[in-house]
Amino acid sequence: MDPVAFTLFGLEIRWYGIILTSAMVVAVFFSMRSGRKQGFVEDHFLDIAMFALPAAILCARLYYVLFNLPSYDSLWEMLDIRQGGLAIHGGLLGGVLVGMLVAKRKGMNVIKAADVVAPFIALAQSIGRWGNYVNQEAYGRETTLPWAITIDGMQVHPTFLYESLWDFTVFVLLLKMTGKKKFDGQIAAYYLILYSVGRFFIESLRTDSLMIAGMRTAQIASLLMIALGVVMILLLRKKGIGEAYPKKADA
Repeated sequence: MDPVAFTLFGLEIRWYGIILTSAMVVAVFFSMRSGRKQGFVEDHFLDIAMFALPAAILCARLYYVLFNLPSYDSLWEMLDIRQGGLAIHGGLLGGVLVGMLVAKRKGMNVIKAADVVAPFIALAQSIGRWGNYVNQEAYGRETTLPWAITIDGMQVHPTFLYESLWDFTVFVLLLKMTGKKKFDGQIAAYYLILYSVGRFFIESLRTDSLMIAGMRTAQIASLLMIALGVVMILLLRKKGIGEAYPKKADA
């Protein structure tokens, strides 16, 4: 598949960017709708997205570049994300931190808001992984399994597909949990745990993992996220469910 969707005024518009943008739009749209049902002002999630999404993209790229510095010859190459090179853990870190700051500024219950967004982050990840397929990246080691894909003449694990299916499964599970949650932070905590369990095992099949001290950084990050999810459950489970706006919202 041609990674270039079309050319506009001499600039190549790639499927990778279209797919990622679509994933973000879907996540924001459904977060707004779900947030309204849970007592939030819809536009506040749009405000969060306006700051959190650029921060997520910037941090995802920065995370990836820092672990691949020798492969870049110029600042432009470091900034050019059209051919891939975004690390989800860096994006999550940057996007979540900035999103929490904006939510706090709006007077929102930050943990409750995280519960609203968490399922749709998983959905966006599920959609976004197809950008890896178009770019022929994020695949696994060689295999003879019948669902293998061909990359550079080799039959390899479609790890992008494994993660897309796992992320969609996490999305469905979190959505079902939402109506039955017992405390604020429960959905966000289970997102951290469920997503990370799948990512940990899928990462072991990949051949392009970012490494640190001989270890796969994604697996280290996954273990830390699982630990954080468990700590959140232990700390928050007795606090119950609070109001969307503990104080008057800055509408």
